[in-house]
Amino acid sequence: MKNKLYLYIILLQGIIVSCSTTRNIPKDDQLYTGIKKIVIEKDSGVVLPPALNSNLTTPLAYAPNNALFGSSSIRLPFPVGLWIYNAFETPPTKGLKKWFYNTFSRKPVLISNVQPDLRVKVVESMLRDFGYFTASTSMKLIDGKNPKTAKIEYFIHIPKPYLFDSIQYVLKNTRADSIIRDIEPQSLLRMNEQYSVQTLENEQTRVAKTLRNDGYFYYRPEYLLYLADTTQVKDRVMLRVVRDPILPPSVLKPYTIDTISVQVNVQDNDEPVDTVHYKGLNIYYQGKLKVRPSVLRRNIALRRGDLYSQAEQTRTLQNLNRLNIFKYVNLQFAPVDSSAYNPRLNMLVNSELEMPWQAEIEMNVAAKSNDQIGPGLLFTVSNNNTFGGGEKLAMQLKASYEWQTKAVKDATGSKSLLNSYEFGLTTSLTIPRILLPHFIKSDGKFPRSTKMSVNADLLTRAGFFQMLSLGGGLSYDFQTSPSWFHSIRAFKLDYTSVLHSTAKFDTTMAGNPAIELSFRNQFIPSMGYTVTYEPPASDTKKNRFFWQGSFVEAGNILSGIYGITGRHKNDTVKTLFGSQFSQFVKFTSDFRWYHQLAKKTLLAFRLYGGIGIPYGNSSVMPYSEQFYIGGANSIRAFTIRSLGPGSYRPPKGLQYSYIDQTGNIKLEFNAEYRFPIIEELHGAVFLDAGNIWLLHNDPKRPGGTLRAKTFLKDIAVGTGVGLRYDLTFLVIRGDLGIAIHTPYPNPDKSGYYNISKFKDGLCFHLAIGYPF
Repeated sequence: MKNKLYLYIILLQGIIVSCSTTRNIPKDDQLYTGIKKIVIEKDSGVVLPPALNSNLTTPLAYAPNNALFGSSSIRLPFPVGLWIYNAFETPPTKGLKKWFYNTFSRKPVLISNVQPDLRVKVVESMLRDFGYFTASTSMKLIDGKNPKTAKIEYFIHIPKPYLFDSIQYVLKNTRADSIIRDIEPQSLLRMNEQYSVQTLENEQTRVAKTLRNDGYFYYRPEYLLYLADTTQVKDRVMLRVVRDPILPPSVLKPYTIDTISVQVNVQDNDEPVDTVHYKGLNIYYQGKLKVRPSVLRRNIALRRGDLYSQAEQTRTLQNLNRLNIFKYVNLQFAPVDSSAYNPRLNMLVNSELEMPWQAEIEMNVAAKSNDQIGPGLLFTVSNNNTFGGGEKLAMQLKASYEWQTKAVKDATGSKSLLNSYEFGLTTSLTIPRILLPHFIKSDGKFPRSTKMSVNADLLTRAGFFQMLSLGGGLSYDFQTSPSWFHSIRAFKLDYTSVLHSTAKFDTTMAGNPAIELSFRNQFIPSMGYTVTYEPPASDTKKNRFFWQGSFVEAGNILSGIYGITGRHKNDTVKTLFGSQFSQFVKFTSDFRWYHQLAKKTLLAFRLYGGIGIPYGNSSVMPYSEQFYIGGANSIRAFTIRSLGPGSYRPPKGLQYSYIDQTGNIKLEFNAEYRFPIIEELHGAVFLDAGNIWLLHNDPKRPGGTLRAKTFLKDIAVGTGVGLRYDLTFLVIRGDLGIAIHTPYPNPDKSGYYNISKFKDGLCFHLAIGYPF
């Protein structure tokens, strides 16, 4: 150990003595020390398109030695890697020196490595692709104090772009040309718009897509050509659109589908291949056919005699893959006779079934704001092809334990750390189509499913209560366009019953009758509808929107049936199987807006609102349907269920005070600035505000109702900073919330900033995924 330490000291002394970063620089080269500056000059009125503006200087970026976070212009002051590299005349070939050299040395980044002349040409080419044909770029080497080092200055001049002048489609009289002529009014090419190679390529793709959806199997985007003339009108492009005059005859012929064959689990072995003919399908398989022929036919969009369509080919692949029963699916088309007047294609669907049974175990550790911590387990077993049509039968077992970090004495005076547990079992059957009702129409372009489920859950809360929850339901999920998603909860019946309660819990409930009512034994027969609007993501759009609205009603249909039949006509409380059922309506709305500032940099906003109204058979909402606020995905300066309702604050030291902190109304606003730091590490600065309120006054929770004169004071506000590590499939997030304003007054701190001590307003959250 002493010998190694001695060697390190000798090596470091030698490196410090040499302290040269240019010792091994070739005679006709220089050490690159970064970009000094990038000068961009624009003519008056020039506004760069977003796609160009965010990427214009990207080709110029090149990190020098000892760059700070990969920066092209900022370097760390001590180039240790270069010192080590230059301390050796030749790289050591063995021993500790070799390890030390390979681990810590850094090869010099030379001007010849950077190739600045080539980089400015790339930028110039990018500008020309967007119509800046007379743009110019240049570079200049700036020698350092040491003439063997140099920085680079880049200069970019951007003139006004060329615009499209006249646009003329020059076509012949073939069927394909007639189709192109018919869709010309929808052309992406417009007079007086800026010239763009991307627009030209998009038009080629649009035309090719139209033709390939009309039988032209061999047509490709590059068969549409452009002839551009920039000499006739200044700063203008005269464009002629023509079809490639030299094309194989097969390209200009529409193809129809002939035979359709499906191979399921067919391998190259000696096992015999069986065949089933079903409504135009030839199905070949080995062993037992584990998928129903009707399912295959329903999900194959093309039929014999149809014109070939690229859209229907894509739809067929999507439909079959959505079943989640295939390991792989691919489609092949073979021409029968391309020389014929009406050529045909044989279609082959080649597939292999996935193993239907799957098991998944998920383990986690939860730490809660009520001084409880403990592990959780989710075990799921599923069969993804229960009846041969992609039906998914799943059973999920949930178990969790919680220990109190602060032990308390029970009635006997003994202490216990095992405070609570939960067991749950959920069984569900998901069918990849809509069974009933038939009014939900679908053309098969988008996914849809029917789900039936039953569940049971046993929850024990430390020293308080034991609750049994039973439930079951039927729901439909479907999509009507690329942007609109719908979920109909056709029926759901939940039952909750407190099996056992302690004196401590009974005392808490006796002191708060409104909360006690929400814990009563009750049925919750409900229906609901959720609609989501989320346009597909696009690299060319700077703004992205998301909106989700939901409506839930409970007990109204059952109450109406009782009214019609005259049952419970004179009863103040209506029951189902001897227990009172809940009656309420609930509305929520979640709006989000994302604004792209630059690549990987954006502003994100969320506005959430909700209201629940009990009536008729209920005076309060069921506890599970009430709103709460705070936590990692809400107002991050406060822990979950630690705010509201209104300005109400539970007495200090009251255990399980979070039970009181729910409400009928919720309003929340979040804003976040997200930016890259280095590679997969990103940062965020955020602002959160909001609260929950009661609809009616509760003497046990003073200040809990929503009132106009105290509305602004009731809004809790917090800010903070965060780090996110993006693993592509997973985002690990750490947020440090900083409280600014609490809705409840603090006697020792007046004013809007009413946090007693700065450290008391800090709250850290470790979570998975973005908050919104």
